[in-house]
Amino acid sequence: MKVLITGAAGQLGQAFQRFFTKRGIDYIAADHSMLDITNLSQLREFVKGKDVTHIINCAAYNAVDKAEEDWKTAYLVNGLGVRNLAIISLENKIELVHYSTDYVFDGKKSTPYTIFDTPSPLNKYGESKLLGERFITLTEYYYLIRVSWVFGIGNTNFLKRVFDWSKERHILKIADDEISAPTYTDDLVYATYLLLKERAFGLYHITNTPASRFEWVEYVLRKVGWKGKIERAKKDDFKLPAKRPGYSVLDNFGLKETVNFEMPTWQDATDRYLRQINLI
Repeated sequence: MKVLITGAAGQLGQAFQRFFTKRGIDYIAADHSMLDITNLSQLREFVKGKDVTHIINCAAYNAVDKAEEDWKTAYLVNGLGVRNLAIISLENKIELVHYSTDYVFDGKKSTPYTIFDTPSPLNKYGESKLLGERFITLTEYYYLIRVSWVFGIGNTNFLKRVFDWSKERHILKIADDEISAPTYTDDLVYATYLLLKERAFGLYHITNTPASRFEWVEYVLRKVGWKGKIERAKKDDFKLPAKRPGYSVLDNFGLKETVNFEMPTWQDATDRYLRQINLI
């Protein structure tokens, strides 16, 4: 294996680097300053002569609210960028891993979304990710993995924002009607690696177990000994530019059936993350 990691500076890209370093797997870590996935000719030039066997695309436009106005940039990175990687994959027979999101669904179901369900995004970010899902099928060597609420060591994630809020305020209002599943980068990396070993191309849902935003935040802040008050709120109370699905739990059917691995609970994953960042 020789793996090209795009968007390598983000939390998922960093997790892959730690994993590959530990296992002695050869990789090239390319952040945005080194490689722009929206530039097809630059991509072609970059992979030339490097004997890359796999591309893991961790590059993404993740600013959900900003994407309502800045939708062209979201479409460019999350849509055309994936198209470019799919073209490179097809031309060079390179296996391509790409991550999509629970936000391709509208949240109107009351049971977990399966890989059979039809996407229907509520916002421009979700649309941009769905565009990427359509473009990845240009290559036959793809793994398309939907995730939700990704967290791990990195510059930003929902829990990092919660910790920042908790330093500034004594009362936090958190939505209890936004239900999905946290996805810990270390678990996601391992599950992806198992799929690569099996060469089991296709569409997957890979997350830890379901929780509401409120449930997750309450668990985390109690674990770290925060003494403030957490109050229940509704997602519509926050009047954010982008609509969010209320229920977007993904069903992991297909993962265990393929590689005999079950993702750990969100509590177990959260505990390991908090230990990793020395908060418990």
